[in-house]
Amino acid sequence: MMYKPASRTRLLQWFLAGVLCLSASVQARSLPEFTELVRTNGPAVVNITTSHKQQAAPETPSNAPGYDEPFDELMKRFFGNPNGNGVPEDFTPDARGSGFILSADGYVITNHHVVDGADEILVKLNDRREFTAKLVGSDKRSDVALLKIEAMNLPTLKIGDSSGIEVGEWVLAIGSPFGFESSATSGIVSATGRNLPTDTYVPFIQTDVAINPGNSGGPLFNLDGEVVGVNSQIYSRSGGFMGVSFAIPINIVMDVVSQLKTKGKVSRGWIGVYIQEVDQNLAQSFGMTTPTGALVAQVVPEGPATDVLQLGDVIIELNGKPIANAGSLPAIVGTVAPGETVKLTVIRNRERKEVDLKIGELPGEEGATSTDPEEANPENPEGVEVLGMQLTPIDDTIREALGLAMGGVLVEKVMSDPAQRAGINSGDVITLLDGKPVNSPEEVKKILSEIDKGKTIAILVYREGAARFLAMKVE
Repeated sequence: MMYKPASRTRLLQWFLAGVLCLSASVQARSLPEFTELVRTNGPAVVNITTSHKQQAAPETPSNAPGYDEPFDELMKRFFGNPNGNGVPEDFTPDARGSGFILSADGYVITNHHVVDGADEILVKLNDRREFTAKLVGSDKRSDVALLKIEAMNLPTLKIGDSSGIEVGEWVLAIGSPFGFESSATSGIVSATGRNLPTDTYVPFIQTDVAINPGNSGGPLFNLDGEVVGVNSQIYSRSGGFMGVSFAIPINIVMDVVSQLKTKGKVSRGWIGVYIQEVDQNLAQSFGMTTPTGALVAQVVPEGPATDVLQLGDVIIELNGKPIANAGSLPAIVGTVAPGETVKLTVIRNRERKEVDLKIGELPGEEGATSTDPEEANPENPEGVEVLGMQLTPIDDTIREALGLAMGGVLVEKVMSDPAQRAGINSGDVITLLDGKPVNSPEEVKKILSEIDKGKTIAILVYREGAARFLAMKVE
């Protein structure tokens, strides 16, 4: 039999087939295997349903417009007549979430927002058993809640260490999105230490794991099957998953749980300052090479930082730990026990300085009030125009309403640059200019006359009850 060599086309087909097989083999080896992780840990993930009682609808009289007697009789037959009009006495809409069993004797972790205001909390286990849960404690600031069900020998999860989690590593979530129990979704860690505007005390783990309504309170696992976070929030324009989800680091969760179990409440550290971000212009005005740290815009009277920190200080380290931005400071301070003394490194008057500060306890949330200086101050003929703004003095009434310990001048009108470019608004009260307190428009004019043209300076303004620094270039 005569041997015929394979054609070039056939050889090319074999080659491509081999490459595809090799590629598939490499890809299969590189992707994580979650099957065993889900099988092992799924039984300890629970579904949580809460009920919120509402007042019954008022009885509809028989002579009311739209009353239909035959229809009412039909409602009575099928649904009963607890209050005379076919409507149950209490309508209890359900809210759903997830959670996981922390200990074999029935402690369960979930989110605060899942059980907030609930009249009844029902915990359904993976094996379909259901228990009415007792709320041990709940913490709104961290969005963590601890429940207790009366059961023993329950399956539990292994708690990991969230401090070592890295961007790019694989993670898995198990929960009940849209009520679909025991659903598993996977992804990677997109960022760590993420600060959200509404949650200043939690440095979230950001992931691209598909999280949807109902996943809240469920566990986030690493590849070792350890819980490294509790799924809490999504960013979405549609109400569903759009590629960005956030989990509370498990180290923070366990600290909150420990305090809820032992004290029934959560205590957090507090230094008593209002802070803001440092942008490039402000960094330049403070003599800093890069915009970093948290800028002290206001010191709370009689707070822990009184006589320790000053307006204009930029906090760049706490006990040697760098403060990357203003958003990271509250979360770091919040983990320090009240009464403990810490060492802060600050930039003050363009120089690096270390100060010791005794941490206080974060007070409860209180409503804030503000006074509009424009409404409280009548027109003043003693106005001064400088750098595109018109300044007038303020009286003791406004000063007291704003809680100002120093003088300050009112920005009555902003006409042009450089005030407009700096972001100064009509109604702002300027209290510090290039680190110097001001008490009158004339003082502002004098201080500015001694500053070289082209220099960027920091201005502290009070706006709507809050203080913030702005950077302005002197022209």
